[in-house]
Amino acid sequence: MENRHPSRLHSTAAISGHPLHPLLVTLPIGFLIGALLSDLAFEGTGDAFWARASIWLIGAGLAGGALAAVAGFIDFLANENIRAINLVWYHFIGNAIALILSAVSLYLRLHGDAVGVTGAELVLSILVVVIFAVTGWLGGELVFRHGVGMAGEPSSVPIQREPQTQREYRS
Repeated sequence: MENRHPSRLHSTAAISGHPLHPLLVTLPIGFLIGALLSDLAFEGTGDAFWARASIWLIGAGLAGGALAAVAGFIDFLANENIRAINLVWYHFIGNAIALILSAVSLYLRLHGDAVGVTGAELVLSILVVVIFAVTGWLGGELVFRHGVGMAGEPSSVPIQREPQTQREYRS
């Protein structure tokens, strides 16, 4: 099997060698996708509950996104080899744009009609999810193709095969 990333680029923001950024991005992405879904639920039902839910989801997404951004930015600043990968810049700038658009959306909602979702707010939610789809893909490329944030040593836990209950076929 070919080693796609001969030199692994360790995360500086890590606990016991486990990078924090991939762990921390799950909540803000989930919250902001949830905001789009609740915007769509509002569009379908007209129920103000969904508009209020979007406000809370966007606020939680921004708070979690700030934590994830700090961890990612620490890795970005601490390792010039990470900064040398072109994809990292698109990942970094795309995520920053998504958080800025989310902040604009939250501002519009808090200073507008909190019991409705405007077309502009819905478009912002859609844009954020589309951007996260692209930057999430790029994040995967950074990990799996470039070795960013991967452990450098093989696991000390032995791998055990399952007992074979069926005849093994060879191709």
